[in-house]
Amino acid sequence: MENLMGLLRIHVIRGVNLAVRDVCSSDPYVVVKMGKQKLKTRVIKKNINPEWNDDLTLSIVDPKLPVLIRVYDKDTFSLDDKMGDAEFDISQFIEVVKMRLDNLPSGTIIRKIQPCRENCLAEESCIVWANGKVVQNLFLRLKHVETGEVELQLEWIDIPGSRGL
Repeated sequence: MENLMGLLRIHVIRGVNLAVRDVCSSDPYVVVKMGKQKLKTRVIKKNINPEWNDDLTLSIVDPKLPVLIRVYDKDTFSLDDKMGDAEFDISQFIEVVKMRLDNLPSGTIIRKIQPCRENCLAEESCIVWANGKVVQNLFLRLKHVETGEVELQLEWIDIPGSRGL
């Protein structure tokens, strides 16, 4: 607990055009992993364009660790099928949070991150000041699969008594 910097809330919004792993659809869910932490969304039955709108919260001790996203198809009588994965790093997001911005108009774009070979971004990602908080919207292209993207939103949560940023 003494090494805790704060919390990262990951709002898993939706999946788009995910791979079919059952007869004509899939029952997808998302696993988020960072270091030894592992969290997952609920399963959405028979849908390749699921809307989870689930909030998952990671305790951040080492912001240099990547965040891994894995999408699976829930199966009842066999191992769950892989539906792709992606990873992202939160270092630029943390840099903006450390700026301790205040009193900006809601919707102000603070930083833009372009898709490149070093990240899984499907499109430009903006770190924005929204309603008194720093948030980052991410659209991740899944790897190791024929098709699929996942949309997320990141939000930092300060913890009183933690070492902070």
